[in-house]
Amino acid sequence: MNFITTLKGSALEGFYPEGWDFEKIEEICKLSEGELLKREAWWHKDFCPVECDSLADFEVMLGYEIAEKIEKANGKKIAFILPVGPMGMYRWTVFFLRKKCISCKNVYTFNMDEWADGEGNTLDGTDRGSFRYAMEQAFFNPLGELTVPPEQRNFATKENLPSYPEKIAALKKEGAELVLVYGIGRMCHIAFWEPTFAKEFKTDKEWKNAEYRLGAKLHPLTVEQNALTSFKSRTGLVSCRANTVGPGLFLQADYAIGGADGCFGRGMQWQGMSLRMTFKYGPTPWVTSSYIPTLPGRLFYLKELVMPLEPECN
Repeated sequence: MNFITTLKGSALEGFYPEGWDFEKIEEICKLSEGELLKREAWWHKDFCPVECDSLADFEVMLGYEIAEKIEKANGKKIAFILPVGPMGMYRWTVFFLRKKCISCKNVYTFNMDEWADGEGNTLDGTDRGSFRYAMEQAFFNPLGELTVPPEQRNFATKENLPSYPEKIAALKKEGAELVLVYGIGRMCHIAFWEPTFAKEFKTDKEWKNAEYRLGAKLHPLTVEQNALTSFKSRTGLVSCRANTVGPGLFLQADYAIGGADGCFGRGMQWQGMSLRMTFKYGPTPWVTSSYIPTLPGRLFYLKELVMPLEPECN
């Protein structure tokens, strides 16, 4: 008796993306750590998973990776698509940039998503629950005089998100490198681009060209993931919709810096299956994060997430 054999006719039938092959997912979940990290034909030659022993290590290493990209730009324009989750690395990005007095006047940022209603209207940037507020408190303000100029910061509002494609294209035309910084959702989303959106597209190419979405419908598990990780379990504070960039933008990245830190402690976690699917499912619009290994870059993850996913009472 297991999930697959009891799914039909249960309350969860139709709840998960219809393109998910749970027999395949179960086989992926059974892989040993060595099998999981074995390179696949679809992985980019410069895609590199990086193991971190602790959350402290994870935050420092991810923060340094971002800071190093800014330093190596050496004053040339560089653009970042940035998440609000994970967040701990921004403190260290600030630390390394300030230690070396590296200015971000050449940096252009594009926040990948923001809570919204069905029409794409977002929270005011002063609201503690908004992604703009989080970014200003964690990254922009602590940088002080070295910070990204306000006019070069982009947030995923109803008015501004539609301008992302043109702005990013113009920067790339000028020779700017586009760096994607990301986390992997419980539903294997990147930004808030849910796997459930796949059914709306006739071809993979059409899906890959989708640049953004206003008021995107979030999967219930995405809502609950955020309730647990960002709102201390208070579901009522989480929006069921968000504005988000799509694969037409984040798959343009010249380099990708990822983070998987979804551990609660005491053996509890939420991200192990999602990380395994990212590595091993194979590129498909039904698993958004499955395209991550096709990009050059480094994916930092907590060691606990690649350990065997076995039952444990806590």
